[in-house]
Amino acid sequence: MKSSKPPRMVLEQAYQELLRDVKSHVLDAKGSAARSLFRGLNQLYWMIGGLILERQKTFGWGKSIVVRLSEDLRKELGSSLGFSPQNLWNMRQFRLEYGDDSFLQQLVGEVPWGQNILIFSRIKSPEARAFYLQATATQGWSRSELLQQIKNDAWAHSGHSLPHNFREALPLKQSEQAIQSLKESYSLGFLDLNGPVKEKEIETAMVTHIRQVLLEFGRGFAFMGNQYRVSFGAKEVFIDLLFYHRILRCLVAVELKAGGFEPEFAGKLNYYLNILDDHVRMPEENPSIGILLCADRDAIDVEYALRGIGKPMGIAEYRLTNKLPKSLKRHIPEANFFQISKQVKEVRK
Repeated sequence: MKSSKPPRMVLEQAYQELLRDVKSHVLDAKGSAARSLFRGLNQLYWMIGGLILERQKTFGWGKSIVVRLSEDLRKELGSSLGFSPQNLWNMRQFRLEYGDDSFLQQLVGEVPWGQNILIFSRIKSPEARAFYLQATATQGWSRSELLQQIKNDAWAHSGHSLPHNFREALPLKQSEQAIQSLKESYSLGFLDLNGPVKEKEIETAMVTHIRQVLLEFGRGFAFMGNQYRVSFGAKEVFIDLLFYHRILRCLVAVELKAGGFEPEFAGKLNYYLNILDDHVRMPEENPSIGILLCADRDAIDVEYALRGIGKPMGIAEYRLTNKLPKSLKRHIPEANFFQISKQVKEVRK
């Protein structure tokens, strides 16, 4: 007796899952090939930089030896292999900057050469260097994107100081990616909201300015909707803002609070994440992550609230305006401050 074919809808769904799986493997393989290429090139440059340093130390050679070496290498090997005087000097600096740090030595192999130059030439703190190297490797920042992140001081606002439970609630690789992908504070001054505001006003303004919100949140975020409805049984819940993160490959639920953090907020977000994982998350996706976005937070309250929470979440702050520091505010009337700011901008033009 012949077995009946599955319904067409089932077959189509199965095919779409096959397509997603194949694409995932292809992208992973392409990423691995690119990383292998970066590692090989960086190892070569690391070795060349070490040879230059060693011979300069031994024979007392100065920078002129790099110019001569560049000329001879380009004559004998061709001019397209990256042996300009500046690039050879960058190789020397590369070895000099990272020579004593075994942890950073491992990280540089995952990052393209141009981004490596940008990091070691502009960033001096080992911790900040590690952040930009890891973020570039995991998020695929181009050179221009990396430069913008450095200008925005992404390290200072990154998830390294974001209160979270990612290491307890996620596998190691995903937890590190989450820490690098999320910020501890978000600047939402572009929403143009003044005075006391309600959560609904913030949410509406964020949806209206969603393009700028996505730029502020960073690479990888895709907006799925606000007041995102999830039904289960006879009940339904509404998520303030729901995103999908293409790099983390998971849903990201953002809950807005107009005031300060309260411990019960973490429990409610944990409840929403359980529902998302059971009723919205696809089988191939990673566990959903929550961001509780509030006006301010108390570190001790956050620590106790997150202890024992099963779902991964971070407690971030938002800033709606760039306020005058309190230490100066009593000396300068607010109207004068904005007038002075305007005059400074005109002079800078």
